[in-house]
Amino acid sequence: MRTITTTDDLAAFCEVAKTHPYVTVDTEFLRERTYWSKLCLIQMALPDGEALLIDPIEGEGMDLAPLYDLFRWEKTVKVFHAARQDLEIFFVEGGVIPKPLFDTQVAAMVCGFGEQVGYETLVRRIAKQDLDKTSRFTDWSRRPLSDAQKNYALADVTHLRDIYEYLDQQLKKTGRERWVGEELAILNDPATYTVHPDEAWLRVKTRTTSPKFLAIVRELARFREHYAQSNNVPRSRVLKDDALLEVASTRPATVEDLGRSRLLLREARRGDIADGILAAVKAGQETAPKDLPKVVATKDAAQVNPALADLLRVLLKAKSETLGVASKLIASSSDLDALAAGERDLLPLKGWRMEAFGDDALRLCRGEIALSAKGNSVKVVTL
Repeated sequence: MRTITTTDDLAAFCEVAKTHPYVTVDTEFLRERTYWSKLCLIQMALPDGEALLIDPIEGEGMDLAPLYDLFRWEKTVKVFHAARQDLEIFFVEGGVIPKPLFDTQVAAMVCGFGEQVGYETLVRRIAKQDLDKTSRFTDWSRRPLSDAQKNYALADVTHLRDIYEYLDQQLKKTGRERWVGEELAILNDPATYTVHPDEAWLRVKTRTTSPKFLAIVRELARFREHYAQSNNVPRSRVLKDDALLEVASTRPATVEDLGRSRLLLREARRGDIADGILAAVKAGQETAPKDLPKVVATKDAAQVNPALADLLRVLLKAKSETLGVASKLIASSSDLDALAAGERDLLPLKGWRMEAFGDDALRLCRGEIALSAKGNSVKVVTL
């Protein structure tokens, strides 16, 4: 098995890859001890059977610019499975998002393989092969790599060729290429991989809706994000969510106050992290009323028509079975409740979902259609 460790060899391979209709790609990385993923290995395979490893650790000083140039080459499709984390690495390190992009996990959901189907399942069902997963939890940063590790890594791109070709044919046969294109728009958007410290608080789950409390949460989350990014450490090493919420509730003013916290890590009780926490609490408390976080009102459950919501669930189940698409990919339970409560700015009413489900869902809400059960099937009846 070939391993590329020099810029010249990488450039030569990428020029060959540009002559092919597609190339399959995967990565191995570590993120347990850092904020940014550490790229350890890149696996690639061409349609003609050549598969190889690109080793940025073994090839210290190797320039990945030829790879990024291939990623920008729009005559060759770049095929990944569950691409988000791989794409984040390439965007952060090289400022590039591979185009055109094909994600077999997304395509498989549209082709009826269920929600967020795993690579191993697709290998078994499409390629009719079993994977050796003994190297799944290996430390990919350590060298040298064993033959078992290399074989494991290559399997993630060799079987991917069969999976891609099968799914691509299925999409063309069913005319659902546009559906996958719409789903990939999120992966193609640089904003997907850009974390803004000012918005970090939105990911902190809390039931408290007090604007003053949320202002402190916002400042603490902002500090945590800045510190984690600047020092390349995981957020949890700075301040875990439960500790963040505890601090927002107790509002410590001194290092001595921090020392009484039940949940703070030892590192957060002194030094730069402690200073940052105290400054964030102070800033949150001093937030002007006009700058307090705006609490988004939740839909009152009493406004939901329960009978209509139940009918929408039946319609969704019928549509998903007919189309062979996972129902959760089309609409979530909360989407259906919101639809039954009169909301219309919803994902199921946009793009391919509107065609697959939304049109009939709105007609059902307006009383223009009914549902008829016959045997094990449900049919739409126009009134």
